[in-house]
Amino acid sequence: MLDIRFIKENIEAVRQNIADRYMKADADLAVSLHDTRNRLIRELEDARRRRNENAQAMKQPMEKAEREARIEEGRRLKETIAELEASLAATEARLNEELLKIPNMAHPDAPRGKEDKDNLEIKRCGEPTRFDFQPRDHVELGQLLDIIDFDTATRVSGTKFYYLKNEGVLLELALVRYALDHLMRRGFVPMITPDIAKTEILEGIGFNPRGAESNVYTLEGEGTCLIGTAEITLGGYHADSVLDASVLPLRYAGVSHCFRREAGAAGQFSKGLYRVHQFTKVEMFVYCQPEDSEKLHEELRLIEEEIFSGLGIPFRVVDTCTGDLGAPAYRKWDLEAWMPGRNGGEWGEITSTSNCTDYQARRLNVRYRDAEGKNRHVHMLNGTAIACSRAIIAILENFQQADGSVNIPPALVPYCGFDHIRPRV
Repeated sequence: MLDIRFIKENIEAVRQNIADRYMKADADLAVSLHDTRNRLIRELEDARRRRNENAQAMKQPMEKAEREARIEEGRRLKETIAELEASLAATEARLNEELLKIPNMAHPDAPRGKEDKDNLEIKRCGEPTRFDFQPRDHVELGQLLDIIDFDTATRVSGTKFYYLKNEGVLLELALVRYALDHLMRRGFVPMITPDIAKTEILEGIGFNPRGAESNVYTLEGEGTCLIGTAEITLGGYHADSVLDASVLPLRYAGVSHCFRREAGAAGQFSKGLYRVHQFTKVEMFVYCQPEDSEKLHEELRLIEEEIFSGLGIPFRVVDTCTGDLGAPAYRKWDLEAWMPGRNGGEWGEITSTSNCTDYQARRLNVRYRDAEGKNRHVHMLNGTAIACSRAIIAILENFQQADGSVNIPPALVPYCGFDHIRPRV
């Protein structure tokens, strides 16, 4: 969350940022609640001081009438303190609720706009793949190669689930290891994270685990949720910790399953593997000092570019507009791969990387001790190394051959053990 002092000192900028992000939040209400909280604290401290003074006075000899007056005063102060404590607790709860609604400030260079059409293309690597035959989409290819089974998964688990089979299994495992090898060379610590996290960790990261708009599966009565990304479990790894500056930056690479409700997702853009309820992902996560976060954000994006350039997949980089940013993100870049089977050939998101500055760290209470011995909030960044389901789309559709076979990118062959997949159907 934003520091309330920052909000008070920059109220106009915070109001404009909320408007630029097209979010519903009330910075003025947060400021008013903070002022009310401070007033209640002062009144409560004054009432407690007077109660203590009255109690001390009761220890002294005094007339009966004065003692009775002191007793009555004690009762009155006890009631006043109880009322003030209740009001303070309610005000603090409301203040926290309003602060959680206020998004992070957006980077000055982030494009101003409402939706993905307002994102700004800043780079292109490779050109859209062209064929001398009518290309198939990944759904048809997956069936032809007998490596993806949507129909059985729908009967067993419901829509937007799938089975990977045969070479499809090895392709996913190859993608995970390919990404991990890249990251370990860069100093990332590999982890396999839990697929479940406590609700307060999700809220700290900035996910909404409740309500009709939530994209999260909650476990009823458990106070936990299935994670939508290892960003959640990696971000919670150092919650309520004070790190030593000497260990920063910390770089983690988390492998996990990801579970998303995808409420409302429908149509061509969610076809097949593109938008599913469960998939495997390798996630990058960094804890760093504030002055290093923009440089490290660039590093995460370059790693993503390196991974997909190494696969030979055409992609472009877009600077995400303010209306398409998640609340925690200060700035976000997306990589969009060329997907020949997507609506006749379109770009589709395959990775993203976000600099969340200290927004998540404040909510999760992650700090570091600087050279002067002061505790400051770290900056936290995340980025997708490989989202296997979407990487598989891009590989199948870009490396397909006229006979329906698919060549494997040379960089993956040592991990897969084969260089092509032939039709079985």
